[in-house]
Amino acid sequence: MTQAHIERIELDELTCWRVRRGNTELLVAQQGAQVLSFQQGEQPPLIWLSEHASYQRHQPVRGGVPICWPWFGDLGRNPLQVQAQHDNLATAPFHGGVRALDWQLLGIDSEGEAVHLQFAFDTRQHPLPNWPHAAELRLDIRLDERLHLDLASHNLGTAPLALSQALHSYFAVSDIRQVAVHGLEGSRYIETLEDWQERTQQGELRFSGETDRIYLDLPPQLRLHDAGWQRDLHLQTRSSRSAVLWNPWIDKAGRLSSFADDAWQRMLCIETANVWDDCVELAPGEHHRLGLSLWSEPA
Repeated sequence: MTQAHIERIELDELTCWRVRRGNTELLVAQQGAQVLSFQQGEQPPLIWLSEHASYQRHQPVRGGVPICWPWFGDLGRNPLQVQAQHDNLATAPFHGGVRALDWQLLGIDSEGEAVHLQFAFDTRQHPLPNWPHAAELRLDIRLDERLHLDLASHNLGTAPLALSQALHSYFAVSDIRQVAVHGLEGSRYIETLEDWQERTQQGELRFSGETDRIYLDLPPQLRLHDAGWQRDLHLQTRSSRSAVLWNPWIDKAGRLSSFADDAWQRMLCIETANVWDDCVELAPGEHHRLGLSLWSEPA
């Protein structure tokens, strides 16, 4: 049986948990229940973490897998039913706010060959400003031969609840100009850099400039082929039909916080999501579970 080693560490102001299982290492911050890094053996990391990352309380960490909830991105660009959940649109923080707040660690344990971590965030105990709704959010992290993330939303209120969300995953790549994403072919997408026009993906997606697209009606599995590292990253999603693909490229990279000027070459965000016409509407008492499983294979 593969033995797991779990230790609590402090990165500047943040409490984190380092999990080692065989030759696999996972690092998770309690703030935001954010996966920070994931590496298997001697191969390069699967999850990218900025070399300039800052570990400060109430500040999002650049890289890893931040959780965007109860809305994604600019609330003003969300569906009207999601916007209507907030009392003051002008004050709504980008990506919802829970990524920079402390979550409760419910437990860490080993289950056979897997290690399981569970975190929770309850808006009854920690209300979000101008978002007066009762809801509980849980993140289940399971590490076996793959990494599995499941984000469960539970409407604890007496009225319907509309939300958008994403597992904002930063993936490590050898060189963004040497990678291609398969599985998007034929899918419609929103080109946010050109007046939010709706288009259709033709063939595999390669990168030659800034990219910020919302893909819709996706299949449950995508593949990120990395020619430089001769590997494929596989993403298998649950209860998601949408994803956001983002790379800032050269000019925008220079304006980002905690981001090296040349870091755009080494990362790609493929964000497993419920956004646009894939947003979630929960009746009172209803649950929704958004999931992602990640692993790599030689190309």
